[in-house]
Amino acid sequence: MHTQDVSLSGISFNFYFTLVSMVAVLLLGRFIIERVKILQDYNIPEPVVGGIISAVIILVIYKTLQLEFTFDSSLSEPLMLAFFSSIGLSADFSALKKGGKMLGIFLVLIAGVLVLQNLVGVGISYAMGENPLLGMLGGSITMSGGHGTGATWAKVFEAQPYNFSAATGVAMACATFGLVMGGLIGGPVARFLIKRHNLKIPGAQHNNDDVHGFETPMKERLITPISFVESLALIAICLLVGKVLEESIRDISPGLNLPAFVYCLFTGVILRNTLQALNIHQVFDREVSVLGNVSLSLFLAFAMMTLNLWQLLSLALPLVVILTAQTILMVLYAVFITFRFCGKNYDAAVLAAGHCGFGLGAMPTAMVNMQAVTSHYGPSHIAFIIVPLCGAFFIDLVNAVVITGSLSIIP
Repeated sequence: MHTQDVSLSGISFNFYFTLVSMVAVLLLGRFIIERVKILQDYNIPEPVVGGIISAVIILVIYKTLQLEFTFDSSLSEPLMLAFFSSIGLSADFSALKKGGKMLGIFLVLIAGVLVLQNLVGVGISYAMGENPLLGMLGGSITMSGGHGTGATWAKVFEAQPYNFSAATGVAMACATFGLVMGGLIGGPVARFLIKRHNLKIPGAQHNNDDVHGFETPMKERLITPISFVESLALIAICLLVGKVLEESIRDISPGLNLPAFVYCLFTGVILRNTLQALNIHQVFDREVSVLGNVSLSLFLAFAMMTLNLWQLLSLALPLVVILTAQTILMVLYAVFITFRFCGKNYDAAVLAAGHCGFGLGAMPTAMVNMQAVTSHYGPSHIAFIIVPLCGAFFIDLVNAVVITGSLSIIP
């Protein structure tokens, strides 16, 4: 069996060679990160590091040898849908009551910054005479959605009727910038608020039975073949039902153009909580998380290594302007909106740091931001309940609605 087919226009890699390349990108990223401390400090993902290096190598080959590589994309969508299914399967409604009123307030604040991010991005794009989709990708899609959501919507924008060929490259560039800036501004914002308002730091007394898993996992279960198959089955059901729903609703109502990952995510939420309510099956959160993170890593590896970097060169200045404006917006929003409406106390300062993390980057950045603050000043129990719920699950649902609404009013 041949691993590649050579033609005058370039080289096409088959499924197996593409899979090996995706794994190689992840291993390369890990190899580099383990040896470059700044990449560890900013929590830059392995597929981003390995993918950028691979994309640069491919760019050099393209420019010097006039060879263009084409990879098999059949794994791309299933991996992306598996990741969002894992998010849905991780959403436990029983945890909502622990967040109380503050959870609702924080959700409203999240929705507010999503709308503003799109207004800023699209507004600057129009002012600079650029495609408004550039502003959308530099808005809530990547700023609050991260690499996964960015790559997902980039696929939508590259297809009909949008035909924005540089979408994936723009999305990855914006998401990477946001990841770095989200990690840079979170801690300083919290420290500024704590000192500026002379906030009282709470004591460290906590009931260990009530500590959220993101702080200190209180119970571990070994992954076994049986449990792995059970978790894989749940994700497979989400993929099947999500795709069926997407195709059925698109046929019934062509105007409702939600991506498949939204339906997969919703299916995961309903499946997890129905099984739990009926006491049929308890979802193994750690295992679902592992499957989801592996799927995301492989999906991002593919998205990054297939970047057409040469398409980004003409968009450099507009992107810099948009991303600089988004950073300023997030800092001001966290200081004057998030902190104020979350109570103007220490917990609110930690929440502001977390909001900076996933408002510009991703959930891991938010958690690192908050852990950096709480390890220095003291614990914030409520922040480690609310931010994971909102940043790992609800933000994707709200963001999908905001993005779809924003696209519907763009001329």
